[in-house]
Amino acid sequence: MNSHDHVTVVGGGLAGTEAALSLSRSGLRVTLYEMRPETRTGAHRTGNLAELVCSNSLKSVDPETAHGLLKEELGAMGSFVLEAAMEARIPGGGALVVDRDRFSAALTSRVEADPNISIRRERVDRIPPDRPLILATGPLTAPELSRDLLSRIGSDRLSFYDAISPVVDALSLDLSKLFRGDRYGTPGEGDYLNVPLDEEAYRMLVGDLLHGERVPPHEGVEDRPEALRAFEACQPVESLADSGPETLAFGPMRPVGLVDPRTGRTPYAVVQLRAENREETAYNMVGFQTKLRYSEQDRIFRKLPGFSEAQFLRYGSLHRNTFLDAPRVLGPDLSLRALPGVYPTGQMVGVEGYTESIALGRLSALYLSPDPPATLPPPTTAVGALLRALVPSVYRPEGESPGPEEVAPFSPVNLHFGLFPPLPTRVRGGKRERRKVLVARARRDFASWWSACRDSLPPKETGHHPLSSERR
Repeated sequence: MNSHDHVTVVGGGLAGTEAALSLSRSGLRVTLYEMRPETRTGAHRTGNLAELVCSNSLKSVDPETAHGLLKEELGAMGSFVLEAAMEARIPGGGALVVDRDRFSAALTSRVEADPNISIRRERVDRIPPDRPLILATGPLTAPELSRDLLSRIGSDRLSFYDAISPVVDALSLDLSKLFRGDRYGTPGEGDYLNVPLDEEAYRMLVGDLLHGERVPPHEGVEDRPEALRAFEACQPVESLADSGPETLAFGPMRPVGLVDPRTGRTPYAVVQLRAENREETAYNMVGFQTKLRYSEQDRIFRKLPGFSEAQFLRYGSLHRNTFLDAPRVLGPDLSLRALPGVYPTGQMVGVEGYTESIALGRLSALYLSPDPPATLPPPTTAVGALLRALVPSVYRPEGESPGPEEVAPFSPVNLHFGLFPPLPTRVRGGKRERRKVLVARARRDFASWWSACRDSLPPKETGHHPLSSERR
């Protein structure tokens, strides 16, 4: 049993907001620090908590996928942020796509109305003496706090860049040159708008991306090669073009499963547009994260079919992202080895992705609750597989030597089935059948672990299932 009755949380992003609300539900008092809107960042637009600064998609809700399975587990654990995402959901095919403004506004109102949570709108430049302390300052941690943390933990911190996709005003598009459709869906129907390109138009776009003027590194990044490395899941579109002339056609612009109902043919390549809100007044250029200058984005993207009069509500941009070397700085209780009682969480601890950050925030709160679970989630579950990637030593059998994941340089992780322990026996039927078995095992092991957790938690902390209607 934990003896504290108060927890300090620094950072009001997805992980910090989840942690604060979850801690309050367990009966603890919380002081939540958020530097916005007093101190702005290069990516945020508002002072709202849990603001989404990249895509407005939380990825798949299909429980046969790794991200869908993680959402199912978070639903069982009573995630506040996931519940808010479901309430702010807008059409997005099989993905959990949200109206970003409604999503963050709802969570901000909920935190502000919580009598157990006190919000302090100020920047934290040094690690507070409060213990326990949750650090959820995310990829845009203030430089002063980053330097203070680095001096205290005595371990290197890596930096890389995330790129943001442009958002365009729907009314400025010529919809007659676009077509609606989801990959492998019914032609002419679906949640995405598609910009069809023939081979000539595709080659012109790639050439423009290769030669377009780019924004140089900024925000005080160290002059080190690894500091300029873009995480693979968010590589700028022009960096993908750099890697080969067909990379985009086989990546974010792949036309497979998309038939233009006006021609009955599959285009050479497509740019997909996803709605930013329920009203479909704005569209995100899917997979088009970029570090091109704003003027270049205007010049290049207005050459696309239907974009000649495009008005960009948000240009693509590039921002600094920092994370800790989790396997080497975290202890078995998920606190910093060099700073007992300090618990980094969310993207700062080395996960990439919205749902992953929410999961870390929920777990941090769970283990700081008055009656924490006796064990970590099994590595066969989605939340356990994620933790295992961050602190593999915790899951390593006693006496077993460190594996390569503990020796190799650490890179941020997205959840995928490759992080799950292998099945004990071979499964016939290929990847699809193997995934079904992985999911069945995960569900079984999660149910057993969470059932044991629920026995020690008060009723208000045992959770709910915001995805229960979509499990099958």
